[in-house]
Amino acid sequence: MIKILIIEDEPNMRLGLKDNLEFESYEVESADDGETGLQKILDDNFNLVLLDVMLPKLSGFEVCKAVRKKGLTVPIILLTAKGEEIDKVLGLELGADDYVTKPFSIRELLARIKAVLRRGENFVSSLSSENKIKIGLLQVNFDSYNAFSDDEPVQMSHKEFEILYYLWKHRNRTVSRDDLLQEIWGYEESPTTRTVDNFILKLRQKIEKEPNHPQIILTVHGIGYKLVD
Repeated sequence: MIKILIIEDEPNMRLGLKDNLEFESYEVESADDGETGLQKILDDNFNLVLLDVMLPKLSGFEVCKAVRKKGLTVPIILLTAKGEEIDKVLGLELGADDYVTKPFSIRELLARIKAVLRRGENFVSSLSSENKIKIGLLQVNFDSYNAFSDDEPVQMSHKEFEILYYLWKHRNRTVSRDDLLQEIWGYEESPTTRTVDNFILKLRQKIEKEPNHPQIILTVHGIGYKLVD
């Protein structure tokens, strides 16, 4: 059974989400502050986390950052009352998989949940043993979401693995920023291409011998990126 964690401090919202998700046959746990929610994520295995941005003790952004710093790849959907683009972009750059702006309909939220879970399933099912490969300084196992450099583990978020896999699958071909946003995040309209650029910067820091002079992930000016092998 798919297990979802709700981290939301508003009692009616938390209980309402729990009831609706359980009605959809998901197993649900909840937390009412960021600190408790983070501990639950670290202590248990969840298939997805619904994470409010404005929380006591630790904000949703802080929780998301801490989860990714630990190397955990559990999908995270941010719930935010803030409509400003910069907040949405910050959440994605910290490793969130999607965001939903309050107020939202339960139908919209369920669709987002199913889309994020489906993308994760499609990513895993598309992998095979040939995906244990060397890309620049990294030895990457896409089956187990593990990456190593000189036999030392390298922390990478779920999104970084997906972006790297998409680039590798289309290696030696130019991939546009909009293609990456649509394929990895599932947006029909991109919130900003800067999100992609920042993820590419993080990947280069792990892959390239000289990140400021990349030889593996190349910039194709005005279009996007190309991974060369």
